[in-house]
Amino acid sequence: MMAHTFFRVVAALAVIFAALLAGCASHPPAPPAAAVSYDYQIGPGDTLNIVVWRNPELSMTVPVRPDGRITAPLVEDMQAAGKTTTTLARDMEKVLSQFVHDPVVTVVATNIVGPYSEQIRVVGEAAKPQLLQYKQKMTLVDVMIAVGGMTEFAAGNRASILRTSEGDKQYGVRLNDLLKRGDFSANVEMRPGDVLIIPQSWF
Repeated sequence: MMAHTFFRVVAALAVIFAALLAGCASHPPAPPAAAVSYDYQIGPGDTLNIVVWRNPELSMTVPVRPDGRITAPLVEDMQAAGKTTTTLARDMEKVLSQFVHDPVVTVVATNIVGPYSEQIRVVGEAAKPQLLQYKQKMTLVDVMIAVGGMTEFAAGNRASILRTSEGDKQYGVRLNDLLKRGDFSANVEMRPGDVLIIPQSWF
């Protein structure tokens, strides 16, 4: 009786294991890299260098607050997060035009963090799971270098990318082939908001 129960448990575990394997293998491979237009959007934590031409007293470096706003001379609590630097510069010119004749503003983002929604998230069996600032033309190799590779327990070829920009569509990626075998056909271009999931090996 006990032997019969044992074999039933083993059989059930085998079925579950097979289902998990099938589920992990069901993700289509990530599409090849393609040219994508990308305009950087300011995010909380960024530092902005604001230059008002011919008005050095209005020029300064300001942080983007956690609420996404900035405060500069004659410009209070202006929303910055989610805008490009060009858009923010034009918005500041509109406000400053009440005080300055034909203001010309230039905004340069430094110490860039980026919008939270566009950051790359790496979870699971990465050596250093973390959030990364998205950069144009960023690839899977760039991400893995930033997180220090995988742990010894990682199942790299069962990793996947959750693509939030495509309604949370999930793509399979081959980290073992890429990092351990140098197969650069497994390298793919990242997109803003991607989540790289590296599962643990079962054996």
